[in-house]
Amino acid sequence: MNIAPLPLYNTWLIETELFEDERGKFARFFCREELGRIQKEICIKQINYSLTAQKGAIRGMHFQYPPMAEVKLVRCLSGTVFDVMVDLRKASKTFLQWHGEKLSGENMNMLYIPQGVAHGFQTLQENCEMLYLHTELYSPSHEGAMRFDDPKIGIQWPLEVTEISSRDKKHSLLPADFTGIDV
Repeated sequence: MNIAPLPLYNTWLIETELFEDERGKFARFFCREELGRIQKEICIKQINYSLTAQKGAIRGMHFQYPPMAEVKLVRCLSGTVFDVMVDLRKASKTFLQWHGEKLSGENMNMLYIPQGVAHGFQTLQENCEMLYLHTELYSPSHEGAMRFDDPKIGIQWPLEVTEISSRDKKHSLLPADFTGIDV
């Protein structure tokens, strides 16, 4: 795995080394030892999968509050998505900034998304499959979210939004006095 820093503080792009031969392809999707370079101890407690059928659909922007704040490792298994992170960490030097990366089944890249960073994505093709590794269990009482179109953040989604869940549409805008999440 090649691990490279991204513009948001303590976010990382993990490039998968792909080995190909006459049989097909092989890649390592997770290595605790290699990821130890960016987080000393990483313990995956939950793995989730999603399939989003429609091109232009958005899922997000989600996170969890402490004490159930989580690190996410996110990978696109098939299709292509524009994956977005928003830094909500109070003490971060990149507070309220966003960054997006194209993830695809072809490039096989993965994002390391730390605690206190909201996550979402837009599908750039039909039938996009995503895999999410979480360091905490899902906790409805610690669930957090922000609107995908919050003008305070100004995410530049590459496509017109074709579909978003009624739940994600109802997320609140960040309040004017939002000072961040302590993680």
